[in-house]
Order: sequence, then structure tokens, then C-alpha cells
Amino acid sequence: MAPTARSSLALAEAAPRIDPEAIAFDVDGVIADTMRLFLEIAAEEYGIRGIRYEDITTYNVEDCLDLPGQVIEGLLRRLIYGGYRGDLRPLPGAPEVVRRIAGRAGSVLFVTARPISGPVESFLRRVFPDGAGGFELVATGSFAAKTEILKRRGITHFVEDRLETCFAVDREGIRPVVFAQPWNRQPHPFLEVQSWREIEELIQW
Repeated sequence: MAPTARSSLALAEAAPRIDPEAIAFDVDGVIADTMRLFLEIAAEEYGIRGIRYEDITTYNVEDCLDLPGQVIEGLLRRLIYGGYRGDLRPLPGAPEVVRRIAGRAGSVLFVTARPISGPVESFLRRVFPDGAGGFELVATGSFAAKTEILKRRGITHFVEDRLETCFAVDREGIRPVVFAQPWNRQPHPFLEVQSWREIEELIQW
């Protein structure tokens, strides 16, 4: 039988809540609504319409969208390096829960596989103009490099939307929390959350 995701309620009943100082977060698809911006850039700057959020069923968008490779490459470069007209927005509930975690832990750690931190840091400073009590952003440049950062910082739980990364951190003893998105609907054995409200329910306040 294929493994299935466990709900936040099941975890809360079966295990201790998560120490707010020991949880970290990915950025794209977890706190930042990056794929919605991807679709906005595609429509406004490339004239590509008719693609729905739900159509992005794999993390590697070239595997699920019938678009020329150079167009996808151009879209992704826009996302990573900035210069787009729209705004990268937070997912619902994220700012409030991050503020609460920062208030308890003193700081919140974000770890992204992006090669540069500039556009993401600008996004975080716009969402948290007062610093949200303190946050740290680490841009690793690769998915594989995330694990070492998390281990070095004593992180026990990592909220992530890319399943391959979840399996990688799990092998190193860090418990992944899958943030449900259309591109991670494959079977997995990890705790899964549907919203930031569910993340809030997992924290030991």
C-alpha cells in the first residue's frame, strides 16, 4: 500500500508540538505565492493565458506545461532575478503566523534553493517592514545544500513544497512538513499541511 500524508491533527495527537526555535521554512510555494506570479508574468509579459494554477502538477514546470523551452526559461529567470511588473505576494495567513513564531523564537529561518537572495529578501522586507521580530534568509543555490544548513542550525522540522527535498531532509533526520500544492500530490509518508493555520496548530506555544 502506498504511504499517505498524515494530517496536522494526527501529528498533534501523536507527537509533541514543534519547538518554534527548531522549525524553518522554504520560501517559494510555502510563504511566497510564486506560481501565481509565474502565471501573471506569463499572461502579462508573454501573452500566455488559459493556464490554471491547478495545471502545474509537477515541480519542474516544463514537464507539465506545453510551452516552448525558451519561454519557460525566460519566465523562471524573471522569477529568480526579478524585474517583473507584478508583486510576489504571501500565501494567506503566512505573515501573521511568521510574526507569532518570531515573537516566540526571536527569529525565523527561511532557506531557499535560489542562487541569489535579493528578490526574495526584498519580498520578505516588504511583507515584514518591521523585521517581524527578526528573520534570516539563506540562499543555498541548490536543493541539495538545504540539508546541511538545516542540520547546522539545529532545525528539527522543515516546511517544504518540493517532495524530493522532503525525502532528502528526512534521510538526514529532519522531519519534513509538506505544504500541499498541486505539484506535490504524489504519495508520501510525511506530515502534510494545507494552510498556515494548520502550521500554527503544530507549534508549541
